[in-house]
Amino acid sequence: MDTAPASELAATGTRARPLLSKVPEATALFWIIKILTTGTGEVVSDDLMQRLGTVVAVLLGGTVLVASLVWQFRATRYRVWPYWTAVAMVSVFGTMVADGLRKGLGLTFVDTTVAFGIFVAASLGAWYTVERTLSIHSITTRRREIFYWTTVMATFALGTAVGDMFASTLGWGFLQSGLAFCVLILLPALAYRFLRLNGVLAFWSAYVVTRPLGASFADYAWVPRPWGAGFGKDVTSLVTVAAFLVAVVYAARTRNGEPRAVRAATA
Repeated sequence: MDTAPASELAATGTRARPLLSKVPEATALFWIIKILTTGTGEVVSDDLMQRLGTVVAVLLGGTVLVASLVWQFRATRYRVWPYWTAVAMVSVFGTMVADGLRKGLGLTFVDTTVAFGIFVAASLGAWYTVERTLSIHSITTRRREIFYWTTVMATFALGTAVGDMFASTLGWGFLQSGLAFCVLILLPALAYRFLRLNGVLAFWSAYVVTRPLGASFADYAWVPRPWGAGFGKDVTSLVTVAAFLVAVVYAARTRNGEPRAVRAATA
């Protein structure tokens, strides 16, 4: 069983409950659901702020995010619904905060790209310095789980900035940006397969790109013509949320992405 040693658990300050892996395997379905969460987060956050107002929407989103993270942290192994609910809420709340900070501080998209790039590097650097690993397969202690979710939030912020920079600063538009990110997300996989790129670096590089990829296509879907497909926020929100829920239900029923140690322990 892939559990953390008692000494390591004590060092993290956790209660004496060994954890199985808390993060799913990076299967094809993993990447599909992750991209769906980014598209959902982009359009749902915009829709909520328009309907409820910025303050109420941010407070509501923050409350649900905290609740979802508590649900995830209370689990002692990877569980489909707590994990993906937390990822989805990072996307929804993160979009609200990222846009609010940029506008409130008067920053450009280039400024936020650089700033959040430093944030990602600092998060990964601190994680590796303390744990000597950045592998998602090693999330078996509370401390590593904290590092993991901090990095998830950091990569989301960076992906938001990069996506906005492509669509606005570079003037590519939503559809062209989305197509560009389809290509960019394949580069780490190809480099890993043919150029022996480090697996951890390949994973986090692709992880960053999932956010602008999903958000670009979601924005294109709802934005009025001629800049987008013109489906509107309501329709786009319903479609993206429904697709996300269907994918997560499928993952739960098939146990797709479930770590081997978790599957063995719960067989």
